[in-house]
Amino acid sequence: MFALEFPPINEILRWSDLFPSFNKIAIITVAAALIGSLIFLLAGNADGSKAPKGVRNFAEAIVEFIEGQIIMPTMGRDGLGWTPFLLSIFSFIYLCNVPGIIPVLQMPATARMAIPLFLSLLVWVVFIGVGFKHQGLGYLKNSLFPPGVPGPLYILVTPIEFISTFLVRPFSLTVRLFANMLAGHILLVTFALLTKELVQGGNIALVPVGILPFFMLVFLTAFEVLVAFLQAYIFTILAAVYIGGAAHPEH
Repeated sequence: MFALEFPPINEILRWSDLFPSFNKIAIITVAAALIGSLIFLLAGNADGSKAPKGVRNFAEAIVEFIEGQIIMPTMGRDGLGWTPFLLSIFSFIYLCNVPGIIPVLQMPATARMAIPLFLSLLVWVVFIGVGFKHQGLGYLKNSLFPPGVPGPLYILVTPIEFISTFLVRPFSLTVRLFANMLAGHILLVTFALLTKELVQGGNIALVPVGILPFFMLVFLTAFEVLVAFLQAYIFTILAAVYIGGAAHPEH
């Protein structure tokens, strides 16, 4: 009789610790940071007097994407100084997402709450710091008491603005990235297990049926390639919007 045994959730989210507090997520996170740093270090050390090629050409394409598709539409030319920060955020998140479709690893680091939460809190600290730097104490006034609102309505508007600006933003950034990557990972595990059980379960009649979840697994794997990029892009562009809004509230 066919019976699919789904592994405990902890088994699909982590390996056994290599040593205390260092597991699959830690490996992927460290690798993402090192690979991203190495790419741009090699690009920076390349001969700039010649036409860019190889890793330098790849790095320049990413920088142009960040500047042209994220910074200019959200922050304008004044935001180009934020290119290194936003480039680091995008590259790190993408490299943490991609292992979800890599054999053996098959786990996005961002499917664990700690990584998205840390990145969200980092963005939260940065945009609040930028707000106080550019507006002083007026940042709180502009955030909590938006102009043009009738005085009595501030009783309702101010708490809403406080919650949405200072609490919901980091929460939404965290949950959006975490939930999307975790859901994709669980779907891939589910269809991989279905394929394995149907093909290797010992019932020859079920082997042809195993083609169906296999095709779904292939489709979802290709879809997760797109999701890995989109989630890195969405997180980064929202970070740019928050920082730009804190620096230039009139925008």
